[in-house]
Amino acid sequence: MKTEVILTSNIVGLGGESDQVKVAAGYARNYLLPQGLAIPLTHANKRRLEVLGQRRAEREAHEYNAMSELAKSLSKLVCQVKVKTGEDGKLFGAVTTGMIADELKHQFDVSLDKKKIYIENPIRTLGDHEIELHLHPEVKGKLQVRVESTTPVTVPPPEAVSLEPKKEEGRPDRRGRRDGDKGEASEAKSRMAKGEKTSKADKPGKVEKVKAGRAG
Repeated sequence: MKTEVILTSNIVGLGGESDQVKVAAGYARNYLLPQGLAIPLTHANKRRLEVLGQRRAEREAHEYNAMSELAKSLSKLVCQVKVKTGEDGKLFGAVTTGMIADELKHQFDVSLDKKKIYIENPIRTLGDHEIELHLHPEVKGKLQVRVESTTPVTVPPPEAVSLEPKKEEGRPDRRGRRDGDKGEASEAKSRMAKGEKTSKADKPGKVEKVKAGRAG
C-alpha cells in the first residue's frame, strides 16, 4: 500500500524538500515521519510548501557555490598516488576512484565521495593523468593525478674494468717494423723454407733427364 507525503529534507534517490512523493505506507510510518524527514500530504501541510521550497533553493545554491569553489581549488592540486609495479614499470592492476579519494583526504584533508570521481579509461601507467570530477549536476572539475611507483629501482652492477694495459696494435719495434710487418716477414720466410725443401727433394728438370737416358 502506498501513501503520499511531502519531503521536508533532501533524501538521495527519493527527492528534495517540498517534493510530493509516494512511498510505502510502512516506510513513511516507521521511518520518514518519525525522523521528521516528511509530513503527511494534507491541505494544512500544503501551506508549508512555499517555506520548504525556499529552504530547498537556499540549500541548492549553497551546494552549487561550495562545489564551484572546490572545483577551483582541486584544479590547482596534484594528487600523488603510489602503487606497486613490476620491474618493467607496469602496474599491478589499476588506480581506482577509491584510491584517489583516500589520497585527497590524506594529503589535502578534502573529503570527496568516490562516486564524484570519474575515470573514463582505467589508469594503468605511471606518470601524470587528468581525470574528471562530477561534483554537482551543474559543476564539473579537473584533477591532476600523478602515479608513482613504490618498487625500488634495481641498478645493474657496473661492468668489470680490466687493469691490464691494452696492447697497442701496429706499434713499431726498435727497427721501425710493426707487429703486422713481423708477421708478414715470418710468413715469407716460412714459404721460402718450404720452397727450398721441395726443390731439393723433387726437381722436375732432373727427373725428365734421368728418364730420357734410361730410355736410350
